[in-house]
Amino acid sequence: MTDSVVASFTETKDDRLREVIQSLTRHLHAFAREVRLTQAEWEAGIRFLTRVGHITDDRRQEFILLSDVLGLSMLTVGINAPATEGATESTVFGPFFVADAPEIPLGSDIAQGAKGRPCWVSGTVRSTSGEPIPDARIDVWEADEDGFYDVQYEGNRTAGRGWLRAGPGGEYRFWSVRPAPYPIPDDGPVGDLLTATGRSPMRPAHLHFKVTAPGYWPLVTHIFRAGDPYLGRDAVFGVKDELVVDFAEHSPGTAPDGRSLDDPWTSIKFDLVLAPLTNR
Repeated sequence: MTDSVVASFTETKDDRLREVIQSLTRHLHAFAREVRLTQAEWEAGIRFLTRVGHITDDRRQEFILLSDVLGLSMLTVGINAPATEGATESTVFGPFFVADAPEIPLGSDIAQGAKGRPCWVSGTVRSTSGEPIPDARIDVWEADEDGFYDVQYEGNRTAGRGWLRAGPGGEYRFWSVRPAPYPIPDDGPVGDLLTATGRSPMRPAHLHFKVTAPGYWPLVTHIFRAGDPYLGRDAVFGVKDELVVDFAEHSPGTAPDGRSLDDPWTSIKFDLVLAPLTNR
């Protein structure tokens, strides 16, 4: 059976498509033989994937979530990330990126009403050789202190996300809120899978970044808060030691941009280092 199905794809004109689909067929058939897959289990799997498709829409990507919890997303990140010494480590994209997030000026506030302690985020975007990368595009998104992204609320609110351009010296800075740990959406089929297998849906506190600039590999990464109790058991396996940093806590007073704050606030400095496209 396996040989017949593999052979049926022999005339595929696209070489890469032929390689992928034939390999997928071999591994899928090998999986079914290894576990002696029953008809009832096959039907349950079909129902599960159907539910994943039905719950997916333009605000929720359950297939990416499934890929995340199975570790496939992080495996793909590792395979494709440029192996360049000194470059910022990549991690999972996640299901909550929004392509049409608003642009904000350098030093502005992406929170836009998101609940949480104010957090001043700053750093530079530079190459692995140390040169600043002016005008790099920096997309940022995060959950609020209750663990929800804006797209998880009713309506069309935009909060806790935006994008900005690095300054002439590669510098970037903006206000946000201190990230908090939260569960991935577990009210659908992926949540049912985690429950059935005794796994936690929790992710450690983090801030998402996507950084792009001509001549450099795109970077998708997180900043994780040091000391978070879920660092060692991230539901999507996205934590890397190099991305875990200390967030400084401050008493009420004057912030680096001159803003006066009546309540405690937080700050973090993190440099984003891109690999040149010539490196792979």
